[in-house]
Amino acid sequence: MSAWVWILLGAVYFLLPLFATFLFSIKNKLTGKCCSLSPYGVIVHDPEFWHTFSLSLVLSLETIALALVLFVPTIYWVHLKLPRLRPVISFLALTPFVVPPIILVVGLLKFYKDTLHAPFWFLDNPHWFLVAAYVILAFPFVFFSLDAGFRAIDVHTLTEASLNLGASWWTTITRVILPNIRTAALSAAFLTLATVMGEFTIASLSAFHTFPTYIEYINETQAYPAAALTLLSFTITWAAMLSILLVGRKRGGPVRLTGAR
Repeated sequence: MSAWVWILLGAVYFLLPLFATFLFSIKNKLTGKCCSLSPYGVIVHDPEFWHTFSLSLVLSLETIALALVLFVPTIYWVHLKLPRLRPVISFLALTPFVVPPIILVVGLLKFYKDTLHAPFWFLDNPHWFLVAAYVILAFPFVFFSLDAGFRAIDVHTLTEASLNLGASWWTTITRVILPNIRTAALSAAFLTLATVMGEFTIASLSAFHTFPTYIEYINETQAYPAAALTLLSFTITWAAMLSILLVGRKRGGPVRLTGAR
């Protein structure tokens, strides 16, 4: 019985602010009284809403893909062959928590722009510059999620069994290791998606117009549409996370290879 009480309190704690935001969002902007869906119409019919949201969503997917491609083989090799490096990487993974995003973006911009041949093709493209910065920003979430996934399985036994059965390293990683860390990879993807979709400082200081900068602009200029935008962004972001979950679980369960003890 007490468990249901705590669940109910938790639901009220999270849902009550959303409900209050919804009540505020359906007020008429002229009279200030309920009820009108015009604030939602203002947002939905604004081309900048769809442009910035699609850009941030694509950036988040690119960040997830690049982070997993970089960190899955690295963490796998550390657990398999270089366990002494794990504390070092764990320490490095805490750096984005210590260094604020404003220092990170100022440092990156100064580093690239002060070079003799500044790579403006890199600086002027959000799919290059922002994704590179977001991978650094998401490093702690990706590392600690994947590290927990690798620690939960017997990496050495799975690898030895796969190689002894004639599988290549590529097959071992993609068809044996990855299915067993799917939950950890999905957790890393969720956290990265939430980080990128809500990141404002780096995008703003590097002069890119992304979804968080659009939200900030609406919050400064329009009250009721800002509340409507908050609910829409919350709903669409959760829908995107759910789609990642469904895609990740589309295939079968984890692969388990066990040998004689």
